[in-house]
Amino acid sequence: MRVAIIGSRGYPYVYSGYETFVKYLVEGLVAKGIDVTVYCHGNLYKEKPKQVNGVNLVYMPSVQSKAFSQLLNASFSFLHAIFRPYDVILVINAANGPFGLLTKWAGKPTAINVDGLEWLRPKWKGTGARYFKWAARQACRFYDVIINDSEEMRRVYLQEFGRASQVIAYGGIVRQSTQPQLISKWSLQPGEYYLIVGRLIPDNNADIIIEGFTSSSSTKKLVVVGDVPYKDAYAERIKGLTDDRLVFTGYIRDQEVLAELYHHAYGYLHGHEFGGTNPTMLEALACGSAILALNTPFNQEMLQEGRYGRFFEKNAESVKLLINKVEHQPEEMQTMKEHSPKGITKKYTWDFVVDEYIKVFETLLKK
Repeated sequence: MRVAIIGSRGYPYVYSGYETFVKYLVEGLVAKGIDVTVYCHGNLYKEKPKQVNGVNLVYMPSVQSKAFSQLLNASFSFLHAIFRPYDVILVINAANGPFGLLTKWAGKPTAINVDGLEWLRPKWKGTGARYFKWAARQACRFYDVIINDSEEMRRVYLQEFGRASQVIAYGGIVRQSTQPQLISKWSLQPGEYYLIVGRLIPDNNADIIIEGFTSSSSTKKLVVVGDVPYKDAYAERIKGLTDDRLVFTGYIRDQEVLAELYHHAYGYLHGHEFGGTNPTMLEALACGSAILALNTPFNQEMLQEGRYGRFFEKNAESVKLLINKVEHQPEEMQTMKEHSPKGITKKYTWDFVVDEYIKVFETLLKK
């Protein structure tokens, strides 16, 4: 079986949930004997090998732009892919919904993972928001299979667009701390810092979390891992905040370093608002973090209605109150850390996720 994947920044370029998903999915597919080709944003790669870890790579033009990088890359990628002998195409990102007309015209069996509610994200105001909702609607018209990553997102697509979808979440790998010394790069001590991981975009709510933390009575540090790959006023404003307790690391692509940061944080603060199953939350669970999350239906689903975490509301005061409370509950926080890996149930394992995608591909081929 020959599978092409379009819509991510590429492989093995990992700094967001999409790329983490692509990494584990394609490596799992290759391990099961499937021929996989990933279309990459050419401008992000200095070296352009044709194959890495058994994954075939095709580099297409793109630009460093929040609004146009994906659409430009996708247009070239789709035009290339429909004339190649792929058996199945997997598309990622609802923004690519309209391109389903091409795969339909070419008779290529195609599934799309639509991810989150992009049209509600603050970074896509006005025209951007309207485009994403329209694109999601086109995805529901043209693609053979719609894949969502959570039950709540499946419900939203059924309600908004009248289209049923298949739920396949993302995976997490339970791991233990093996190199605690890696966090010393930032002069951090185990249990003496909180952690945020994610792109510095409005719907991840880092600004609200930071404001709540800095107004709290905590003497611990707050480590902020992430950035954006383009010039952005929101991100620059956050990085310009001054407080002795704030530590900005930028992107961390070394997964071992990131795992140690999760392991040794007193608490992991998760402000993601509009996604479904979030890969960074899964990493926090897998690495044994005590999770303090924004109260959304998606986060409630992932944390099983509070079984694996606590919640704050979307305001700085709520964050402050929760931090002040857990500061005096070290035993409860330690219990949460020990309990978290149990949240990686079967549906959140990569073996299960890979097998579910293979079932989708096989169903498409039979049709």
